[in-house]
Amino acid sequence: MSAETLTWQRLRELRCSELEDAADGWGKASNGADGARRRVQGQVLARIGASQRGEAAQAAGARLSVLGGDFQYIYTECGLVRTTLNGLAHDLRAQQRALLGALDDARSLRFTVNDDGSVSYPEAGEDAAGTGTPAGGTAPGAADFRFLLSPERTSPNPNAAKAQEIADRIARAVAEAAEIDARCVAALRKLIARDGLRGTTADWKDASGDATRVRALADDYLKDAIPWDKSPAERKAWWFFGLTQEQREEYLAVYPDQIGNLDGIPAEVRDRANRDNLSLLMGKLAGEDDDRARTQLAGLRSIDRQLRAGSEPPMYLLGIGDEGNGRAIVSYGNPDTARNVSAYVPGLGTALDEEFAANDLKRARDTVLGARKYDESSAAIVWLGYDAPQLPDSESWAGNFSVAGSDKAEAGAPAYNSFMAGITASNENDDVHLTAIGHSYGSRTVGAAAVEEGGIPGVDDIVLVGSPGVGVNHAAELGIGKDHVFVGAAENDPVTHLPSGGQAAQNAAVAIPIVGPFVSDGVDALVGAEDEDLWFGKDPASEAFGARRFKVADGPRPFLDGEGVAAAHSNYFDPGKDLVSSDNIGLVVAGRSDGIKVEKWR
Repeated sequence: MSAETLTWQRLRELRCSELEDAADGWGKASNGADGARRRVQGQVLARIGASQRGEAAQAAGARLSVLGGDFQYIYTECGLVRTTLNGLAHDLRAQQRALLGALDDARSLRFTVNDDGSVSYPEAGEDAAGTGTPAGGTAPGAADFRFLLSPERTSPNPNAAKAQEIADRIARAVAEAAEIDARCVAALRKLIARDGLRGTTADWKDASGDATRVRALADDYLKDAIPWDKSPAERKAWWFFGLTQEQREEYLAVYPDQIGNLDGIPAEVRDRANRDNLSLLMGKLAGEDDDRARTQLAGLRSIDRQLRAGSEPPMYLLGIGDEGNGRAIVSYGNPDTARNVSAYVPGLGTALDEEFAANDLKRARDTVLGARKYDESSAAIVWLGYDAPQLPDSESWAGNFSVAGSDKAEAGAPAYNSFMAGITASNENDDVHLTAIGHSYGSRTVGAAAVEEGGIPGVDDIVLVGSPGVGVNHAAELGIGKDHVFVGAAENDPVTHLPSGGQAAQNAAVAIPIVGPFVSDGVDALVGAEDEDLWFGKDPASEAFGARRFKVADGPRPFLDGEGVAAAHSNYFDPGKDLVSSDNIGLVVAGRSDGIKVEKWR
C-alpha cells in the first residue's frame, strides 16, 4: 500500500499479530525443511556411505545430496519470508504506537482528528491586540515539515501549535508505515523460487541476494541486538537465555554469517549456521568474475563436498567467510564435548582455496586421529581466521619468509584469542585440555597471541612445528611455562633454518630460494654454527629457547631427493610421511605429553 491508500484509521486498526501468525506458518515450513535436510544429510547419507558400495550407492548418494540441498534452499527462503513478516509486524507496531499516542493526546485536549489526519482545535487565548479570543482552526499534518510557516505554527491561539504537532505526528506515523510496507512488499515479491528447483548455483546466487535484502530490513529488528561487544561467555548466555526459540531460528535463517562466526556460540549452532552461509557464499561468489572470487569459490566447493560426504570424526564448520584471503575454521570432532581440543594455525601462503581444503583440513584430521589413539574424547581444529602472508612467487617459496614481517601475525592474534575464549566458554567439560598449534608462519601468530595481555585463553600446551621463530627468545615468555611448549623441527626443513634479519643482511644466499646451503650440505654456512637466532627470534628448537623438542623425521633434502625445496616442511602432521612427529603431536593434544619421544636441542 502507498501513503495515499494507507490511512490513520487503517493503521490504528491494524492487527500486527496476524502478520506474526503468518510468520509462524512460514517458520514451521522452514523448520520442517531443515529437519528433512538434516535427516537426509546426517542420517540417510551417512548410513548409505557406511554400509553400501558400488555405482548404485554412489548414484543414490548423489541424488540424496541434491535433495538435501533442495531442502536447505527451502529452509533458507522460508526463513527469510518469516523474518520479513516478523520485521514488518515489529516496525508497523512501532508506528502504530506512535499513532495511538498522538490520538490519545488529541483526545485529552478535546481536539478532533479528522478523516484526512488533520486536527481541529477550539478557540483559546487572546489576540495580539488583546481585544478578543483567537478563533479555532484545523492543522494539516506534514510528515516532512513542509508547512513550517503555516498559520497554525504562528497563531496566537495556544491550541494551534499543539494541534499542529499532533497532526504532524499522525502524518509521520502513516508515511513511515507506508514506506515500511512498501519495502517489505518489494522484498517478499523477490522471495520466489524458479520452476524445477534443484538448489543450483543460480538458485543460491538468487538466495544470496534475497538474504542481503532481508538483512537490510531486519537490521533494527535483529542485528542490532547481537552482542558484538560482549565476551564469549556472555554471548553464550545471550544465545541460551536471552532469546526465545523463535528468535534463535530467525537469527540462523537471516544472519547465518554473523551467528556462525560469533565466538561463544555453541559448535553445533555455528556449524548449522555456517553450512547455510557456505551455500550463500558460493552463490555470491559465483556471480563475481575475478581471480579472487574464483579461487575462493573453488575452496568453498571443496569444503562443501567434504561436509556433504561426511567423515569420522564428524566435521563441524565453525567459521566461513570471504573477507581478505578468505576465512575457514573446521573442527574434526565436537569441540564442545571433547575433553581435549587443539586449534592449529596454518602459515605462509595459506588462503581459502583448494589447497587449503585438501591439505590443511587433512592436517586437522590427522591430528585428531593421532590424539584419539590415546583419548577418544579429542577434537582438532584448523583455524584460518586471519590473513596469512601470501607468496608473490611460488618458485621462491621458502625465501619469501625473508620478506614476511610480523604484521599479519599480530593482526591475527586477537581473533585467535577470541576464538579460543569461545572454545573455552562453550566446552561442556569442567577443565578442557586446550592445545594451540602453530605451523610455519602460523607459529608466529600463536606467539603473538600468547604475549597478548592474558595470553591465549584456556591454553594448556603450545606446539610449534616448522617454525621460523615465534617473536620471543624464550619459551617461558609464552606464558604457560617452558615445559608446556613443544617444538618439532625437521633437519631438512629450510624454514627452521631461516637466518635472522641481521644475518640475512650479511648473507646474499637469502636473496634466492634457500637451497644452496642444503645442496652443499652446509646449513651452518647460512645460519651460523653458534647463532640460534632465526627470522622471528630464537630458534624454537635451540637450547637457548628452552622448549621441549620432540623427535621428527629429517624429511627429504631440498631438491636432492626430488621433492622440491621444502617437502620436509609439510610432513609434521602426516602419519604416512612422518609417523613419529604425528604421534608426538597426538600425545600432546591428548594430554599425554609425558609419552613423547624427545630430541636433543640444536
